[in-house]
Amino acid sequence: MNEAQACLIKKPQGLTFFEKYLTLWVLLCVAAGIILGRIAPGVARSLDGMTVHIGGAPVVSIPIAICLFLMMYPIMVKIDFADVLKAGRNARPVGLTLFINWAVKPFTMYAISFVFLGILFRGLIGSDAVDYVKMPFGLNLDAGTAYGAGKVVMHEGVKMLEVPLWRSYLAGCILLGIAPCTAMVLVWSYLAKGNDGHTLVMVAINSLTMLFLYGLLGGFLLGVGKLPVPWQALLLSIGVYVAFPLAAGYFSRKWIVALKGIAWFEKEFLHVLTPVTILALLLTLILLFSFKGALIVSNPLTILWIAIPLFFQTILIFGLGFWLSRLLGLEYEDAAPSAMIGASNHFEVAIATATMLFGLSSGAALATVVGVLIEVPVMLMLVMFCRKYSGIFGKSRNVA
Repeated sequence: MNEAQACLIKKPQGLTFFEKYLTLWVLLCVAAGIILGRIAPGVARSLDGMTVHIGGAPVVSIPIAICLFLMMYPIMVKIDFADVLKAGRNARPVGLTLFINWAVKPFTMYAISFVFLGILFRGLIGSDAVDYVKMPFGLNLDAGTAYGAGKVVMHEGVKMLEVPLWRSYLAGCILLGIAPCTAMVLVWSYLAKGNDGHTLVMVAINSLTMLFLYGLLGGFLLGVGKLPVPWQALLLSIGVYVAFPLAAGYFSRKWIVALKGIAWFEKEFLHVLTPVTILALLLTLILLFSFKGALIVSNPLTILWIAIPLFFQTILIFGLGFWLSRLLGLEYEDAAPSAMIGASNHFEVAIATATMLFGLSSGAALATVVGVLIEVPVMLMLVMFCRKYSGIFGKSRNVA
């Protein structure tokens, strides 16, 4: 058994029932959230008010923190981080994936989203449309003070930042662009007959890399977009939404395996956890759309305006990864997951971070949710593309 195979805990067995119909569940939760927002508008507001305050500012949403931990923990507990260091022996696919995820993808996401949302669709979104987002953590400005592209105002009795709506959508796209790779990419790799070991190692490496780069790139690109740069909240979000479930997964996995054995861990424990991530995500969607229902009903094309740049970004990053993999002489089994890891987004972290930084009702939070809407159908399309054109990699086995 080589290093890549050794880091696998359990070979993905294709799409589960929840994963196969994830797009349908997402649409049903969107509908449920909109209906809930229409018949009981106070519910989401009450839940959004359940926050941990630091220095008088709402910093951590308790419902979202719980939901995201339930999303992230099943992912983290599957990873044997002891094998991450061994991945360096296969430097080309690892280096390619890191290059695309951190040196290319965040900046193309910003550029594409800015062109579509800030120029092409700006009039359709509403040139004068505004969004009210949370004040940056630790900042206490007087009403009327300008901050970035926004202005401090009193909104429903609370100090908020009034920013152009399209810039709020841009913020959500930025947070998606700097959140690479979800556990779902393990399924995409399996369906494309890629190297599952390489895929899982990259999930682990990206989780670790996010601890250092997510906050830095997020703060930089939000600043370029003239949006609030809540550095303290960005770093805290990484601690709450990435570091905590990562540590919990690492230590609990070691403890469970030592206590019950690897066979019980694989067959019993992981089996119970399988649907937890998606169920927690769907619950989060109901919360988000219950608050954004009025906007969607009044302007249903909003989802389309956000989805278009996200779609083009996904296709561009996948195509770049696929082409560079061939240029570097990678075998198909490494090329397919290398391309799809970059194309896939860690939308769980993006949703939670947008909600924490800008609020449950913000356009930024809505934009990250749109990332979920397009993730499954687009990635399934790319899986079929990989298998159809696997033959361009000379040493690959026939997977078509």
